[in-house]
Amino acid sequence: MEPRTERPDAADDTAPPDGGARAPVGTEKADEGAGPPPVGLAQRAALREPLLFLNEATVEIGASLDPERTARALADAMVPGIADFAAVHLLEALFSPHQLDVELPDSVRALSAEIRRVVVAHDEDPMHWSGIAPEGRIQVPSPTSPVHLAMATNEPVAVPRVDADLARELAGTHHADAAPPTVLDRSLLAIPLYVRGRTLGAVTLLRRPDRPPFDEVDMLAARQLAAQASLGVDNAYLYRSQATIGDALQRSMLPTLPSRLSSVDIAHRYVSSSHTAQVGGDWFDAIPLPGSRVALVVGDVMGHGIRSAAAMGQFRTAVQTLAAMDLPPHQVLRHLDDLAQRLGPGYLATCVYAIYDPVARRCTFANAGHIPPALLRADGRTELLRPPTGAPIGVGGVAFEPLEVSVSDGDVLVLCTDGLVESRGQDIDTGLAALLDNLSEPGLPLDAQCETLLRALHAEDREDDVALLVARLRGVPSGNVAQWLLQPRVTTPARVRRLVRDTLTVWGLPDCVDVTELLATELVTNAVRHASRPIELRLLRTDTLLCEVTDDDQHRPVLRHAAETDEGGRGLQLVSRLAARWGTSGKTTGKVVWFELDLPSS
Repeated sequence: MEPRTERPDAADDTAPPDGGARAPVGTEKADEGAGPPPVGLAQRAALREPLLFLNEATVEIGASLDPERTARALADAMVPGIADFAAVHLLEALFSPHQLDVELPDSVRALSAEIRRVVVAHDEDPMHWSGIAPEGRIQVPSPTSPVHLAMATNEPVAVPRVDADLARELAGTHHADAAPPTVLDRSLLAIPLYVRGRTLGAVTLLRRPDRPPFDEVDMLAARQLAAQASLGVDNAYLYRSQATIGDALQRSMLPTLPSRLSSVDIAHRYVSSSHTAQVGGDWFDAIPLPGSRVALVVGDVMGHGIRSAAAMGQFRTAVQTLAAMDLPPHQVLRHLDDLAQRLGPGYLATCVYAIYDPVARRCTFANAGHIPPALLRADGRTELLRPPTGAPIGVGGVAFEPLEVSVSDGDVLVLCTDGLVESRGQDIDTGLAALLDNLSEPGLPLDAQCETLLRALHAEDREDDVALLVARLRGVPSGNVAQWLLQPRVTTPARVRRLVRDTLTVWGLPDCVDVTELLATELVTNAVRHASRPIELRLLRTDTLLCEVTDDDQHRPVLRHAAETDEGGRGLQLVSRLAARWGTSGKTTGKVVWFELDLPSS
């Protein structure tokens, strides 16, 4: 039998037969004495059961943002009240990992797209349909199948009785030869799942031959439930899309740090207190600086949610920019505070900023209203480092003061936000004491140290995010550092060539001699031209070979194109081409120009 597409119109069986005006339901007066109930009350009683059914079914269908659970609720609602068998088919694209640049196929492309039989429900022997219509089967419906026709027209497709031809066609979408006799003579109804201009799939309903075919009322009820399911599935997809976008944007705000950065080993954790946002207002970072130094920063934007995360992203970008200027910690916080003032009211954050110098084995801190860092000494002693606590970023008009702390190789520095140590009903000093109590093993791997702290201090019901940054400090051996004070004379570049060659020979780096000699000479020659005080040359061997030239001239060199007729300007071009990295940074009394070379592999 050919499937037919139905456009059911809602019947109005409450209008008077003469076409006159209809009294509002429930206003009819009952006749005195015994007799049948009034017509209005009888209609309300008859409507009560189907309305209760629709109400309960729509509540169940709309209770989840999981498309599979929504499909399960739809199939369970259809069987056995409307059908004996229900199969819900959804586009396979609904279950693919969401990609920001890929959308669901439109209604036209959906007709040739793969669909998955997500859920099957029936009221027969559990083994009867399991081999015929298994859940999870992926297929592309044939153009003449009821499912395809329903999706193409966005209208129900009803087949009063499945004939032999249609039964054989349906068998092509199943796994067993038993499909034709199983569906033969059954009544079939295919309902599209369509919402907001998108076709999401279809639901197939079957009735046994001993039941009447699907009628107009059945189609109306089925369409109502399918519409609710379509809305639920689409909402689930949109929610997942927005969650994916939000997660990608928020995760992009947090750094991806290596386990080893210059002179420190690093581990970190971020735990969001929100069930909907993966990232809030807490942030952390580790930023390489010239001279194998590292800037370590942890901050906490006041507030929660996406707005705090957006402010966090702005603060973190600003800190990266200020760190590139190689400013001391208290000046970084000063500039950050000025930025918050310009951004407007509501940009408030606490922050602690530290710079570790592995040559001097010294940490310099500045604090803007943040909880103090903790230091686990290599000998097992613990202490809280309390730099002068300025006001939070954004308050304005408050000075930030530095604190210098001498450290040793193997010391572990712990920076965190208050979500780790602060909880309702507990003084923050109690949390800080607990933090120190759980820092008793300096040799513990840093990732294990992070997990130990989270297990001991972080409760699932905490209302604040947690950012945790742990760094093991590793100084540069004195034998890997060479430095000289040189007078700004015309003979100095020649002396630099000899110093570089002799030092790299002792360090066993003959392959680096020529390039280092050339680039160091270029930088020193430029310094001799502009300096009025002694020039400092420093070579530093760590994971790379670093060369620094410091002078008292405040003007930083700028890389520019040098024409053939120009007498100068080619020195930085050589540095830029031959060095792995190079840069300049300001100092109170001048500037530093540096370059790095990768060490040859052994």
